[in-house]
Amino acid sequence: MDLILVNLIDGLVTGLLLFMLSAGLTLIFSMMGVLNFAHASFYMLGAYFAFQISLYLGFWMGLLIAPLVVGVLGAGVERYGLRRVHQYGHVPELIFTFGLALLIEEVVQFIWGKNQMPYATPEILQFTAFSIAGNSIPAYKIFMIFISIAIFIGLLYVLTRTRVGMIIQAALTYPKTVEALGHNVPLIFMGVFGVGTALAGVAGVIAGPVLGTFPGMAFVLGSIVFVTIVIGGLGSLWGALVASLLIGWITTFSKAYNLRMEDLLTSLGFTKPEPIWDSAWRDLWSITSPQIADILPYILMVLILIFRPYGLFGKRDA
Repeated sequence: MDLILVNLIDGLVTGLLLFMLSAGLTLIFSMMGVLNFAHASFYMLGAYFAFQISLYLGFWMGLLIAPLVVGVLGAGVERYGLRRVHQYGHVPELIFTFGLALLIEEVVQFIWGKNQMPYATPEILQFTAFSIAGNSIPAYKIFMIFISIAIFIGLLYVLTRTRVGMIIQAALTYPKTVEALGHNVPLIFMGVFGVGTALAGVAGVIAGPVLGTFPGMAFVLGSIVFVTIVIGGLGSLWGALVASLLIGWITTFSKAYNLRMEDLLTSLGFTKPEPIWDSAWRDLWSITSPQIADILPYILMVLILIFRPYGLFGKRDA
């Protein structure tokens, strides 16, 4: 029971971190219809900017300033890049953001090099919050949980309970009407893109000390972010949260428990193959859950696309 509780906490931390990254992409897609391939690159920039700022002003100033800088850069990308290619359709947008991701990675390597940066957690949080059956839960993990929950509640409140959120959602569906009412729709879209990239920056700031700050960090989480929003439903904030938690717990429990495919197939009534059988079928029986933990989210995505193509919380097209 204690091990289950530890894995629940670890999976929660992983899932909420993934949510912070996918929340910005979900916000951008739901408001603008843009799948930003460079989103994980802004996550990486958040970590690097925070590391550089922390050298002079400390971790907390990095947490405050780095996401703002990333958000301003994101707003600039929308204003001077995406806005110009948006009129040509989604394919040019995807090509533009993919090229931007490659450019950001090269710039990061040029400035900071290819080695991992010594970006560490703040000293005030370098202690054990509590222990479960000899397993220590660091205070920094609890801090990450609270930051993620606060971001979710804040986003949900702004989008559903404030005038700003109403204007943003109306600008997506009825841009000409909103513009006729005196609102600057292009400025709204630029702001939304900036906020979305700033959220990715926040994820990078708090994940950098734990997962490592290195040039390949965007590639590590880049694909899984898109898996998350596909499972949750494109444009759904609740879907992004649920899918992130599912992925976090699935991968954590799969790595923690050494479950064998042989036991699963036997329980389903299959008979273990003889040595003369096809080697691929025999190899399947020897697979363990830690070996396939990283591909389980992709398998889940395939199943979702087969049985519910619009995602868990996505809206069915009319």
